[in-house]
Amino acid sequence: MLYDLHAPVMFGVCMRYVKNREDAEDVMIEGFFKAMTNIHQYKGSGSFQGWIRRIMVNESLMFLRKQHNFRMTVEVSNIEIKSQVSVEDELSAQDILNLLEKLPTGYRTVFNLYVLEGYKHREIAEMLGISINTSKSQLILAKKRLQGLIKKNQLPGVG
Repeated sequence: MLYDLHAPVMFGVCMRYVKNREDAEDVMIEGFFKAMTNIHQYKGSGSFQGWIRRIMVNESLMFLRKQHNFRMTVEVSNIEIKSQVSVEDELSAQDILNLLEKLPTGYRTVFNLYVLEGYKHREIAEMLGISINTSKSQLILAKKRLQGLIKKNQLPGVG
């Protein structure tokens, strides 16, 4: 029953990190196994779904660490991104997921952790074993790439 209730949302969380559907399903199953095995660790503070979500994010990151070397990233400094009118409101959730799938793994992972999960660069750096500056530069480059993809695909909200 717990799986049926939370699986659709948790699968979406895993898919944001792991591009391949089958791998995302494996990560989600492993995450649910960990959640059920360690359910005694849930203390009741905060939402239960939030607790499971954190497990899913951590499982996704562990999977990505095994598949990719996050240390092999380019650090870029002094890049400015012009703030333009937000297009999130104009894009459907599926448009956003499709765009995220086109990002390189490092960009996508840092973007997800920072923008969607709300982690700070210090936390992301610790989670991925990278420097804070690498986390910042990956986010900047992810945003630039997303802007380019939005313009290239002439998605709604782009003038």
